[in-house]
Formats: sequence, structure tokens, C-alpha cells
Amino acid sequence: MATEGRHEWHTEPESGSARRSKVVFGVLAALLMAALGVAIATQVQGTGSGDTLDSARPADLLVVLDNLNQREVALRQEIAGLQDTLATLERSGGGSEAALAEANARLTALSIQVGAVPATGPGVVLTVTDPASGVGSEVMLDMLQELRAAGAEAIQVQGGDGPPIRIGVDSWVSGTPGHLELDGTPLVAPYTVTAIGDPPTLAAALNIPGGVVDTVARNGGRVSVEQSEQVVVAALREAKARQYAQPGN
Repeated sequence: MATEGRHEWHTEPESGSARRSKVVFGVLAALLMAALGVAIATQVQGTGSGDTLDSARPADLLVVLDNLNQREVALRQEIAGLQDTLATLERSGGGSEAALAEANARLTALSIQVGAVPATGPGVVLTVTDPASGVGSEVMLDMLQELRAAGAEAIQVQGGDGPPIRIGVDSWVSGTPGHLELDGTPLVAPYTVTAIGDPPTLAAALNIPGGVVDTVARNGGRVSVEQSEQVVVAALREAKARQYAQPGN
């Protein structure tokens, strides 16, 4: 990605416009690495569910949570840096329109990933009923992971009449069946999960044999999946204060 648009090497001094374009593409490369960090963090949470979480030492869980918190802080720093770069380029009139458009697109995508802005688009709305109080935290986590793996770009979860909660890179689910917590907020059934992505793909991922829909049914609950060309994920995540990280040069 960092070399796109450079077809020749020149020995002449670079113009101010060329240097600014390199800055844009350098930032974009950093953002792609940050996006990879999101995927890695999500996978760490997915492999840490069920018995693994139950048997882990509290100190180990705190380390994992702190690492994820720091990842979110780093992503927000990338957003701030890209915003500053775009503002500078727009004020100076430098950089090609294509570079600015691509940088804006990456800024929007990354802001959606960390839950800094609302999102809208095609997707699915899941309604999970749990009359037998059998849906545990590992089932809810598996549901979120299935959606992420199927390409969901933004997710929020709402329990009963409570406020919707945006899923972020450091989101966590805990508690016992019937008494779940998401990011420290109690969840009461029925649960409503809204995810933005390709509706047929998301629905198929949840309905695979032995998947989330079957698992909920085995625990006495039911999942209804409604596909839609327009769903809204309006919940936002609060930016957390930095503890250790500082902007780099």
C-alpha cells in the first residue's frame, strides 16, 4: 500500500506536493496496520471465551483487558493524527484529490471500527429471547465473534429497555445465564443485536448447523434474524484517557 502511485524513482528534489502525498500514504499504511490490530484483538477475545476465561487468573485477565484498552487508545491516536494531516493538506491545497479522498475514507472506516461515530447501512437485527435463563456469556461472545468473522463492520447490543452498547475492540462479556454484563453494563433479556454488513452473509453465519442459533435453542432460548437494507448503529463508545501512550514523531 505504501508504494501505490509511485511508478518511477527520480533524483530531482521532491516538490512540496509529492512530500505531502507521501505523508498521506504513510498515514494510510499506519492505519492499515492499526486495522490489523483490531482483528488481532478481536481474535484474542474470541479464543478467550468459555472455560478459558473461567480458569484464567484474575491477573492474566487484567493484562489482556489492559492490552485491549491500549489498542483502542492507539487507534484513536491514529484517527487524531489523520484528522490533523487532512486538515493541513486541505489548508495548504496540497495532495491530490484521490489521496485526500482515500484518506477521508480510511478515517471514516477507522472511526466506525472504534465506535467514535454512528453508522448506518445494510445488515441484520437479531432478537434473542431467553425464557429459561440459559444463555450464558460465552454464547453472547460467540454471537459477536460470528458476526465479526462474517464481516460485520459495526455492532451494538441492547438488553431489554436498557441503552444500546457499541461493541469495540476491548468489549467484554461476563456474568451467569440470565445475569449478563457487557462492558460492565447489566443486560436483561430479550437482547437486541444490530450489525452492519452483508445481510445474507451475516444471517448465514449465524444459522450454520451447530452455530449460534442452534446453541441458543439448546439452552432454551430463540434467535430471530431479520435482514434489512438499512439498519442504524447509533451507540458510541467513550474515548478513554491515555495512561502510557504518547503521540509519536
